[in-house]
Amino acid sequence: MTDADTTTTATPDWPAWQESWDRQQEWYMPDREERFRIMLDMVEALVGTAPRVLDLACGTGSITARLLRRFPEATSTGVDLDPALLAIAEGTFAGDERVSLVTADLKDPDWPARLPYDSYDAVLTATALHWLHREPLAVLYGQIADLVRDGGVFMNADHMIDETTPRINAAERAQRHARMERARRDGALDWTDWWRLAAEDPVLAGPTARRFEIYGEHADGDMPSPEWHARVLRERGFGEARPVWCSPSDTLLLALK
Repeated sequence: MTDADTTTTATPDWPAWQESWDRQQEWYMPDREERFRIMLDMVEALVGTAPRVLDLACGTGSITARLLRRFPEATSTGVDLDPALLAIAEGTFAGDERVSLVTADLKDPDWPARLPYDSYDAVLTATALHWLHREPLAVLYGQIADLVRDGGVFMNADHMIDETTPRINAAERAQRHARMERARRDGALDWTDWWRLAAEDPVLAGPTARRFEIYGEHADGDMPSPEWHARVLRERGFGEARPVWCSPSDTLLLALK
């Protein structure tokens, strides 16, 4: 046996990567935990404490981690295309039989066929679907409606901009960016910095390179108003839809099948 045969590869500190991702996201959204709390409050209110959940565009599994901490009897299917974020999710939930992870492109019309179940009590997503333009997002909403059981819920927490209030939008954006810049001077990591660190990690370097081959620097999607989302969700098969939480820039929109 050679030295090479006995060499072991260092395992990344997956909790540290999760913490780093959370801090980077909170630089953009300081109320991120509040939206997750309200999301899980509504899961409990509408489908109980042992739901079968689809974590849509799951990334590192932020929603799944909070779901399982609060509801230990829940199960989660995480679906994403990003190989680097999925690598962190796979490391985080390795050995947890409550979690399954699926690699799929939500713009592929056949992506639901990759899922382990035909229906879910809740489909949850956060800060992800703004990467899609209106037309593919409307198609996706129809697919989600098909996956949610009768009486089940879909929740989307994301940037939703009301274009009828341009002065309010401009003032909010200026204040938010000033706060972000102060935090940046104090050492907060932004999106670019975080991905630079991921590219330097021996295990994440390869998946990160593939991630940028898929997405580029950042996808160019849409951020329509909450009213648009609610209307399209009702048109695509949900019985009710409305915001259940909002900040000056973001909305948590809930649709009930």
